[in-house]
Amino acid sequence: MTDAPGGAASREDVPPQTGVTTGSLARRLGVSPTTLRSWDRRYGLGPATRTTGRHRRWAPGDVDMVLEMCRLTAEGLPPAEAARAAKAAQAQKAAQAQKAAKEQAGDGAGPARRRAPARDVTAHPAAVPASPYASRSGSGLPLGDVRQECRGLARAAVRMDALAVQERLLSAIRAHGLVVAWEEIMAPALQAVGRKWQSADERYVEVEHLLSWHVSATLRHVYAEAASSLRGTRSSPVLLACLPGEQHTLPLEALNAALAGRGEPTLMLGSAVPAEALIAAVRRVGPSAVVLWSQSPSTVSMPLAQHIAATRWGIRGARTQSHVLISGPGWGRSRRHGLLRPRGLGEALDMLQALAARGPDDV
Repeated sequence: MTDAPGGAASREDVPPQTGVTTGSLARRLGVSPTTLRSWDRRYGLGPATRTTGRHRRWAPGDVDMVLEMCRLTAEGLPPAEAARAAKAAQAQKAAQAQKAAKEQAGDGAGPARRRAPARDVTAHPAAVPASPYASRSGSGLPLGDVRQECRGLARAAVRMDALAVQERLLSAIRAHGLVVAWEEIMAPALQAVGRKWQSADERYVEVEHLLSWHVSATLRHVYAEAASSLRGTRSSPVLLACLPGEQHTLPLEALNAALAGRGEPTLMLGSAVPAEALIAAVRRVGPSAVVLWSQSPSTVSMPLAQHIAATRWGIRGARTQSHVLISGPGWGRSRRHGLLRPRGLGEALDMLQALAARGPDDV
């Protein structure tokens, strides 16, 4: 190692063991090395040292700066603004450390007393969560124009940060209510993850599983809390079911939780309900309405939907029918007399509320 002017080692000659490589840091953050290099080019969030051959070494201060960037973007802050705040926070830390060193040097003889590093509390006010989350400036997902909460949720999922995913889901419901949280935060994030893993060059299957599990857990928790107050309700439930072969249940789980929150009893049958079982359930339960979900055109069955709509139930002399809603992108623009076609969670809730007011005799 050569000496820099004044006896200090130059940045270029700092030994490799004083920092981590770009690849190691990328693995720690759950992002690609390309993302870190992009941050360096765009925002100046690069390592302070380079070894011979121009290999990057990220010192502890560099890592702290990137973690601060991650924490800010995870909160939904735009990358450029997050980078400025992270750099400012790191510069302040460096200034505080330099000031502390000077004060220690002026204390007189004897070894300088060690001080705990000062905790920076002057960073952007939106960026002070209890624990720093590793993230990237962009989730790498095709989100488009969405709420910042949706971006924060997507970034947490891409990082495989389960705690952050759960916190953002609960926060979104508390702040906006279930309908807005589903339509503008959860669903766009889920759709973006689905499109990403289907692309040819990248696969996000593990991200989709993580996000789907936590969304499902959150929706079921909301349902369980709301449904506890529905015991003793005698009104006919809304029956929710995926068509045979259809595995996507999350939209129905959102509707299930939202209905319970409005005091409406439900009967959730879940994924891939066989036709015979679905028809039997309608006859046994006598639901006020039946919602049939299809995510893919391959699972659509118009004959089954029409058969359920024509199914009569109840005591002899007072038989009636259930209202049937066909929901989900699999149905496309399908329209059939006697079948209702909601286009989203909010519209489905409005339809079901109106149907409840009309009663089953108005089929």
